[in-house]
Amino acid sequence: MNLISTPLKDCFILENKIFYDDRGFFTESYNKNRLDTALEKDLVFVQDNLSFSTKGTLRGIHFQTGDFAQTKLVTVLQGEVWDVAVDLRPNSPSFKQWFGVLLSAENKKQFLIPKGFGHAFVVLSESALFFYKCDNFYSPKNEGGIRYNDPELHIDWQLESSLITISKKDDALPFLNRITNF
Repeated sequence: MNLISTPLKDCFILENKIFYDDRGFFTESYNKNRLDTALEKDLVFVQDNLSFSTKGTLRGIHFQTGDFAQTKLVTVLQGEVWDVAVDLRPNSPSFKQWFGVLLSAENKKQFLIPKGFGHAFVVLSESALFFYKCDNFYSPKNEGGIRYNDPELHIDWQLESSLITISKKDDALPFLNRITNF
């Protein structure tokens, strides 16, 4: 496993070794011991999530607060997405900064997003199958979010805004300057 730093503190891209032959490929997509050693911390994932979305679907920017904050390990099993993490930790040197990475079935990259971050993705291919592990259970009472088009963040979604589809729930999320607790 190759752990690649990003401009956001504690946020990493993971590239696993892939073995190709004439039958296809094999990769070890998750190994707790290797990841824990690389991060120098103990992560215990307790929930897996899977979503299927069509081109232009944007999900996020979501986060969990308090005791229900989540570290996520995300990947794409089919298709291609632009995946974005936003640092929402007030004491972090990268507070209110975002970073995006192209995740696809082809590149097989993973993105590790720690507690205290907002997370979102937009589908760039005709469809995408998105898979992620969480180290904490989802709690509706501790759910938070930020509007995807927040002018303070000015995220480049890699698609024209007219091609983006969001849910009514995500469309009603507040802008960052209205949020007081992360």
